[in-house]
Amino acid sequence: MTELASESTSAAAMTAVQAFNALPAERLQEQLLACLAAPSWGAGLAAGRPFADRAAIVAAADAAARALTWDEVLQGLSAHPRIGERAAGESREAAWSRAEQSAAAQSADDRTKQALIEANREYEERFGHVFLIFASGRGQAEILAAARERLGNDEAAERAIVTDELRKIAGLRLERVLDAL
Repeated sequence: MTELASESTSAAAMTAVQAFNALPAERLQEQLLACLAAPSWGAGLAAGRPFADRAAIVAAADAAARALTWDEVLQGLSAHPRIGERAAGESREAAWSRAEQSAAAQSADDRTKQALIEANREYEERFGHVFLIFASGRGQAEILAAARERLGNDEAAERAIVTDELRKIAGLRLERVLDAL
């Protein structure tokens, strides 16, 4: 990368950071709720402003996601459709969900789709919430295998995995927010 390109990239990153730091609290909260529907996560991130750089924002978001209580994780899960189902609505979050699952939806045959519907049902019966996985870049066969494997987890192990998957999704979405600023 040339020095000029590096400076341009740094200037763009600082512009996003400056925009993030300057967003009115209500508008920032809307943006952050689209990343993770747990208000405490967004409120904590907003309260940490101003951030020096993009890495500091991402690190604070990651730490806040790791600190969520199980009730807050469940709040975040409530905004996620079942894997393999098309998210309804015109919200930014719904659009992101559709994009995140698009590769998986395109890669599945009818038998795999039906098996995933069944795995979702079994998972919800076992754990009481939707099966959540960081779906970006994964096909439905891979997602189905993960769902089946995770059905064997105990409650504590699965809660840890779900919390981590939610954290990864929130991080990806936060990067998108920063890219759009």
